[in-house]
Amino acid sequence: MRLRSTLAAFTVVAALALTGCSSDSEAPKGNEGETGSTGNATGAALTIAKPDGAISTESNNPWVPDASALRLGYINAILEPLAMVNLIDANTEVKPWLASEVTWSADFKTLEVTARDGVKWNDGKDFTAADIEFTYKLLMEKPELDTASLGLKDVVLDGNKVTLTFENSMFVKQDKVLHKHIVPKHVWEGIEDVTTDPNLNPVGTGPYTLKNFTTQSVELKARTDYWGGELAVPNLFYVSYNDNTALTTALASGEADWAQAFIPNVQSAFLDKDPNNVYWAAAGLGIDTMFVNTQEKPFNDVAFRKAVNMVIDRGLHQSIAREGGVPAITSITGLPTPAGDPYILDEYKGKDYAVDVEGAKKVLTDAGYTYEGDKLMDKSGEPVTFKLSVPQGWNDYVTGISLISDSVKAIGVEAAVDTPDADTWWAAKSEGDFQAILHWTDTGMTPYDLYSDIMDNRWLKPIGEAADYNFGRYDNAKVSEQLATYANATDDATRATALADIQRTFVDEVPAMPVGTRPFIAEYNTRNYVGWPGEDNPYINADPTQPTAALILTELEPAGK
Repeated sequence: MRLRSTLAAFTVVAALALTGCSSDSEAPKGNEGETGSTGNATGAALTIAKPDGAISTESNNPWVPDASALRLGYINAILEPLAMVNLIDANTEVKPWLASEVTWSADFKTLEVTARDGVKWNDGKDFTAADIEFTYKLLMEKPELDTASLGLKDVVLDGNKVTLTFENSMFVKQDKVLHKHIVPKHVWEGIEDVTTDPNLNPVGTGPYTLKNFTTQSVELKARTDYWGGELAVPNLFYVSYNDNTALTTALASGEADWAQAFIPNVQSAFLDKDPNNVYWAAAGLGIDTMFVNTQEKPFNDVAFRKAVNMVIDRGLHQSIAREGGVPAITSITGLPTPAGDPYILDEYKGKDYAVDVEGAKKVLTDAGYTYEGDKLMDKSGEPVTFKLSVPQGWNDYVTGISLISDSVKAIGVEAAVDTPDADTWWAAKSEGDFQAILHWTDTGMTPYDLYSDIMDNRWLKPIGEAADYNFGRYDNAKVSEQLATYANATDDATRATALADIQRTFVDEVPAMPVGTRPFIAEYNTRNYVGWPGEDNPYINADPTQPTAALILTELEPAGK
């Protein structure tokens, strides 16, 4: 279903990066191929695009977050997971993939999977349960690879079955367990350092193989021996454009076919250009939030965090930074609605964010801040300032921090806007070398990911060491205990009690400031291929950078068939 022009059908959000930097070359055309009697190209390639800039160094290592294969998303057509979990429709059953059977124990501490028969790696070797065993044992042997903190205790191989045993319940992490890319044992067991090897000749079970890598584009070709059957699309090109504007132009002209990116003025800039163009923002439980460094001035003071939270205008963020493409975030719990409605405490129902400048000033003066004219002075008599940082080219985020900078002027604070290159920003974000940034949270099956990404001590690293989340170094052992309780509980009552404490801490302590909802955004066209997920058939989210992309690639069929 093509997006309605009002965009009103879209609800909440999910995790994904909206980035921007550039390739210097023209992308391969997505509509190349022979033209049949239907007027649609047959045998056309698909060009899958991102606004991340030129990727100068090749790395196909699925364990390295900044590897080219992960940043552009092409790893998801080469390597596959055990199963596909639909994070946008909780009523959809888990779809077994490399596992033909998936069975959880009642307490979600044990998972038994059966390796699918008839699957081959793209080098001709048979895929077996030993590959599953090897992949998950790597997470035990090298904890730095376990970025989702799965906490595996044991991995046992028995014939074509593998049993995974975890320290804690995986109730809130079922997708994190099942979406791990399975790697070939016969390749990776001979690699000296799996955390750094570039894996230049990637071997996978997926529907496509790497044909060519350049800084301009990455080409994949369809396998003729793929276990999942014949593939409609013969070639995939992954291309990175300079920024969202350049990517939008490519999508609108048909130069690019499929993307995950924010598009300003999506109706006029993309949808109105061709009736075959589709924009879909599938709902989830993730948000865009302003992470602040809670270890250093001025955000080490909860009173200042509260005051800033009270003057951020989420309505402006939705209408200007996000150009009406997604709903505004409203609940003071930080949970997107309506997806988050079942989890909002009764005491917070109906309590929404609202700009309150006078209230914010009172919070500050009650806490010992003073004013010299219109300028806010901290308790030591120094002017209060801070820097907001996001990468250049991330158009919606740049606009977002500019709006926040304008908002805090109302309480006498000067906030400088900083837009470094993406690599510099990424390192500073991870190492805690910032005062305030915009970033996203993961989405998940429950609010756990949202709150854990912001507040959990399991992510906590000293400033200077790379953190995967909790970038603001918020340190609260009690809330971390409640997050663990929520994740590990075996009954709903215990989960509800833990979530209540977590939510109250989030509201009272303001460890970060939610600014907007975050869907799984995707753009594609139906000129040459149909079978895409969408509003009328939400079998999975349409983001090509997700581990579930292989499912979409196997569902596509030539248009007019």
